[in-house]
Amino acid sequence: MPDIYHDLQQSFVRKAEWSWTKEAEHKGRVHQWIHTIEEWQQPMENIDVVLLGLPLSRSSISVSGASEYPLAFRKGWKGFQTYNIEEEVDLASLRIVDLGDVNMHGTDIAQCHERIEQATSVVARNFANAVSVNIGGDHSVTACTVRGLNEIYPHETIGILQFDTHLDLRDPSQNGPSNGTPIRQLIEGDVIKGENVYNIGLHGYFNSSDLVQYGKEHGVNMITLKKARQQGMKETVRASLAALKEKVDRIYVTVDMDVLDVSFAPGVPASTPGGMTTHELFDALLEVGKDDRFQHIDFVCLDPLKDGTASPTVKAGVYSFLQVMTGIVLAKKGD
Repeated sequence: MPDIYHDLQQSFVRKAEWSWTKEAEHKGRVHQWIHTIEEWQQPMENIDVVLLGLPLSRSSISVSGASEYPLAFRKGWKGFQTYNIEEEVDLASLRIVDLGDVNMHGTDIAQCHERIEQATSVVARNFANAVSVNIGGDHSVTACTVRGLNEIYPHETIGILQFDTHLDLRDPSQNGPSNGTPIRQLIEGDVIKGENVYNIGLHGYFNSSDLVQYGKEHGVNMITLKKARQQGMKETVRASLAALKEKVDRIYVTVDMDVLDVSFAPGVPASTPGGMTTHELFDALLEVGKDDRFQHIDFVCLDPLKDGTASPTVKAGVYSFLQVMTGIVLAKKGD
């Protein structure tokens, strides 16, 4: 255990800015269920899920406070129970440990990205059997986390299931390693193949024709929201995961919260009309959690500073995370 602490410290992982005090009167709530790594007393191999905060938004094309989401995410836990009444399942049996946040450089974006990549590699090496959940941060972090996994699993083929309004295929040579470029960075860096990317949720007038053409040329599977609704959201997710399992060794899921319609998620930098409903996203993420080959996920581009007074986007973000956890528990039960 001391070696793991040392590895995390060396990779710039620090204790989260916010943690909850355990109180018996609040037993059954999410904030009493999730442990910090400092609180964890069992063997590390017993951990089912690890959380890592990636508080970076300097690399966002739009003005963004997504760096504040890991803090808001943790604070939001108190409003949720571990029991899911619809699925009749309690998540308390799932052993989740919060590793903390990657400490970002104050001004150097490239160094921030390097730290995220390094931290992801350390987490993958030390918690190989756990599901990793990364809490962004803007979408640039996804390129870093996937590269970090590739360093640990260089002989594995990585596939990506992406929930997004945008393709994120902008040219890094023109835009830098911004939140609009992660998928293209990974394709052009030979970390992934375009044909192993399945993007669900594209809609409307928010992707230029040249980026669509780039996606077609590289075989990116672009599944519009209209098509997903026609097929059924659950069926679309299941089919995408099944297709990935035929082609790749490791599945990484990235959830850009701007996939949601602005009426459901005002707290995202690039909010749009015509997006998914929360119900659709929650159903999709339940299917993700149920899949036995899924092992990595991130939630990105949620800006609590832009959120409404009742924090609807932060609450949707926490709920999304809990849907994935519910899927994992159902899969363990064999449901």
